[in-house]
Amino acid sequence: MSRKKGLSVEEKRSRMMNFFYEKKDFFTLKELERMCQKEKGITSMSVKDILTSLVDDAMVDTDKIGTSVYFWAFPSKASQNRKRKINDVTNQLEEFESKKKALTESVLRAKVGKEDNDDRSELLAELVVKKDEKSRLMSELDLYRECDPDVLQEVQNQTVVAKEAANRWTDNVFSIKSWIKRKFSFEESVIDKQFDIPEDFDYVE
Repeated sequence: MSRKKGLSVEEKRSRMMNFFYEKKDFFTLKELERMCQKEKGITSMSVKDILTSLVDDAMVDTDKIGTSVYFWAFPSKASQNRKRKINDVTNQLEEFESKKKALTESVLRAKVGKEDNDDRSELLAELVVKKDEKSRLMSELDLYRECDPDVLQEVQNQTVVAKEAANRWTDNVFSIKSWIKRKFSFEESVIDKQFDIPEDFDYVE
């Protein structure tokens, strides 16, 4: 014979809830371990875990009275919970339906004037042509960018700045050469050779 299959967690939860609904009374953990095993086939070792999960889900109530902790669950509360859940789901459904309606109306408004017809198709085709033409003209414009007065003026400005900077460095080189000549009495040709300074080194005109 095949071994008898044990109860699943959901089956144990369901049987324990039925136990509470049938008894309509208060029980300690010890009482539940004994009675649920005897009447509902839930092993005493698993009663505590199942009971804890039901308490965590607010399906079973619990309270400490004196030194003992009691557990209970009445059908009336289960009915109230179901009604509350139904109301919550109903409210959510109404909210979703309202959002769906608003989105549908928004889509319909967005489609106004965009219906497929010959005029719209021609305009879209013309738009594609215009975009291609714009791309071609921009590429052609780049070819003539060097002749742009603004670009030429910018190049001239940069040239002036570069010339001034080069001549400042030329001043610095001449100053250093003069200092070396005075300090060490070197010939200018020796200094030029030592520092790789060209013979025609001079200011930029």
